[in-house]
Amino acid sequence: MAAAVDEVRDGLMEDWNILENVFKLLQREDTFCADPQQWDKHKIVPFLQPDKLKELINLKVRETEKCTLAEIEALCQQVIHYSVKTSHGRFHNQLFGQLDPFGLAGAVITEAMNGSSYTYEIAPVFSLIETEIISTICKLAGYKEGDGIFAPGGSTSNMYGIVLARYKIAPEVKTSGMFGMQPLVLFTSDQSHYSFMKAANWLGLGSDNCVSVKTNRLGQMQMDDLEAKILEAKARGGQPFFVNCTAGTTVLGAFDDINGAADVAERHGLWLHVDACLGGASLLSHKNRSLIGGLERANSFAWNPHKTLGAPMQCSLFLTRESGRLLERCNSTEAHYLFQQDKFYDVSYDTGNKSVQCGRKIDAFKFWLMLKARGYGKYGLLVDHAIEMSRLLEDKLRQRSDRFRLVLQKHEYSNVCFWFIPKVMRVSSKEETPEWWERLYTVAPKIKEQMTHNGTLMIGYSPLKAHDLGNFFRMVMTCFPILKSEELDFILDEIERLGENIVI
Repeated sequence: MAAAVDEVRDGLMEDWNILENVFKLLQREDTFCADPQQWDKHKIVPFLQPDKLKELINLKVRETEKCTLAEIEALCQQVIHYSVKTSHGRFHNQLFGQLDPFGLAGAVITEAMNGSSYTYEIAPVFSLIETEIISTICKLAGYKEGDGIFAPGGSTSNMYGIVLARYKIAPEVKTSGMFGMQPLVLFTSDQSHYSFMKAANWLGLGSDNCVSVKTNRLGQMQMDDLEAKILEAKARGGQPFFVNCTAGTTVLGAFDDINGAADVAERHGLWLHVDACLGGASLLSHKNRSLIGGLERANSFAWNPHKTLGAPMQCSLFLTRESGRLLERCNSTEAHYLFQQDKFYDVSYDTGNKSVQCGRKIDAFKFWLMLKARGYGKYGLLVDHAIEMSRLLEDKLRQRSDRFRLVLQKHEYSNVCFWFIPKVMRVSSKEETPEWWERLYTVAPKIKEQMTHNGTLMIGYSPLKAHDLGNFFRMVMTCFPILKSEELDFILDEIERLGENIVI
């Protein structure tokens, strides 16, 4: 045993040389494929089925294992090669895409520093940076006195809003639980993110008390139905306490009427939260800021800069306009071994009491470095460009109306949803029977399979069950890559090439 420990200790400084090898791998042009000149030369992913991939890469982990630095480098190269290149300019599969290089630089530094964002003592510069970012975004949102925290993803950010709302209406829940209470009821649209249903489960509210509100044809929450659902909940003995507005729904990119929801929430004394995980980037916009109008009236909101803006995963904020250290009072457990009050510095910069986590990744720095490099005004221009490209794509789809069909004639954000109609299905509108539509719903998954195997393009598809619509393509524009008009033509041409003669 002692000899084995000595072996590790004696070879440790040599082991650090692996970083030089890894950085060389990251500098290869086929690792990120961010250069437009490389998009035709490299696949987004050389897709293999799981069994085949397990044959090619030695995934087994054993009690006794010893790989040389060269073998470790080879394994890293395999992992990079067979992974999806999300910075490839033709990856449009998710709500995020190509990385901002300044964000990646920040992520590399924070990983190397291996700190944690719970106390100023362990993360002095990073604590100040997180405080600055939260202060800046609160001002942009119109919060005179705001607070916030970086969270591990939008689902957790949304859950922060629910927990804070519950604490404000029933602070005793923190210590005595929810025993004997009226059921607490929350409301969110039928096109909102599934995280609200999950939060109702995790927080003991019960998924039946996460009430779905109808949306209109554009995907926006209907305020008359919200009002009716609140009254119904009260009539059956529930206690409404929380309303969520979505600013940029996952599929259509729809924005709920925040001012309308604020009127309803104020009338009934409810907490108003805005899930702006996708559409929060409109805060920075010069032309499209009105999309998120009324945000200053919300009690809280969530935003993911890793969507649209190009911050590395994960980068998610929860912000609240509530003052009086409500976030800290809600989440603090007075862990004296970590958050001592007699420290030698200003303990107000110890953010751990506000967080549901203990150890917390330093996500603020990569976003801060992006903003320092370009200024948030430049990102506002990039957001506007992404939205302009989406409207241009709609125009191009209308020009090919014999082969493509828009789900909405005009979307609100950078999402564009559409169907492709292959040659075998091109008929007169009179022949578009329910059976024809059912066949059309099978087209997008089949083309997606061809895309993935060809490695030339990745675009997601989705149904919209709330409106009884089957599968269609969902193209989402992001700040990076910064697309030109001709790239939109390539996307449509490639969908046609892959789908024209599919068997359905």
